[in-house]
Amino acid sequence: MASKRDYYEILGVSRSAGDDELKRAYRSMAKKYHPDANPGNKTAEEKFKEVNEAYEVLKDGKKRSAYDQFGHAGVKAGSAGGPGGGGFSDFGDMGDMFSEIFEGFFGGTSGRSRGGTQSRARRGSDLRYDLTINFIDSAHGTEVNLEVPRMETCDSCQGTGAKAGTRKKACSACQGTGQVRMTQGFFSVMRTCPTCQGEGYVIEQPCMVCRGEGRKRVIRKITVKIPAGVDTGSRLKISGEGEAGINGGPRGDLHIVIQVEPHLIFSRDEEDVLCEVPVPLTTAVLGGEIEVPTLNGRVTMKIPAGTQTGKTFRMRGKGFPNLRGLGTGDHLVTAKVETPTKLNSKQASLLKEFEKLTGNDAYPVVRQFLDAIKRL
Repeated sequence: MASKRDYYEILGVSRSAGDDELKRAYRSMAKKYHPDANPGNKTAEEKFKEVNEAYEVLKDGKKRSAYDQFGHAGVKAGSAGGPGGGGFSDFGDMGDMFSEIFEGFFGGTSGRSRGGTQSRARRGSDLRYDLTINFIDSAHGTEVNLEVPRMETCDSCQGTGAKAGTRKKACSACQGTGQVRMTQGFFSVMRTCPTCQGEGYVIEQPCMVCRGEGRKRVIRKITVKIPAGVDTGSRLKISGEGEAGINGGPRGDLHIVIQVEPHLIFSRDEEDVLCEVPVPLTTAVLGGEIEVPTLNGRVTMKIPAGTQTGKTFRMRGKGFPNLRGLGTGDHLVTAKVETPTKLNSKQASLLKEFEKLTGNDAYPVVRQFLDAIKRL
């Protein structure tokens, strides 16, 4: 038969280790080899038993003294109920420790107290509403009426879930704590009470309106102001317009996510508005004025003589306002010179005459291109 390992070696501590060091080492090793963390692993299961046996001896002053003097034989002689006898003499302390470390393996929630915190007031859920607005409204801001489906506190039972005139009753299974102690083999843990689902109470006569939930679904109508300058992806938080809390908890919030519809003429680059404007050939050649649409209506813009396609003109301060109040963007107008089509014979004759009179001197870009071809 193989000899038993040294208890200090099992826990990975020195023989001078104090109680706190022993406890820390035990917690770490027990969590590492716990059967629920290693399902079907026989080696881990054996190591888990070793860890518990070692800690059970070393945490007890008398057992530790006997072990230090006589080894495993001293422990066996000292107590038939000790590790050598297959039991634990201080089972209550072990149960509390396992309850704290391994709650999560059995459906518990980390940090839950034994006072029935499941039934405490809980904040309502946040809601998301996807809102589509048009391009011009995104520039100027607007006001919209929304219908938001959400959970409200039941006005029949005032959120208790119990039929009017009746009350909740403390759960007899857990005595109102929301948790019960479960023993599995040689250790004990706290887990959510299966009778009341951790609430700590039961409802014998549920409210007929909300069916015992304490809340009911309604359609909430609210008016929301959309600030000028929003863009696709902008989020607005409306505090307190989410779902009602549970057991008197505060409401959640409503988060509105903006989607801006594309515009037929305008596009956007951060706070700037962009648009292309067709310019008649004669106006581009001789100069003149054209009407340009903006976010605030039409304006007249001067076109200098010799304007080429792609030339961009900037109208300052006619773009989108910055949401953080950092000024306003500009309106960028890009000229798109239009060549006339469907000319009559007289118009074509005049253009041919114009071509003879000008040659390439009137077309500096063409001349540069021809020179580049010659160099090639």
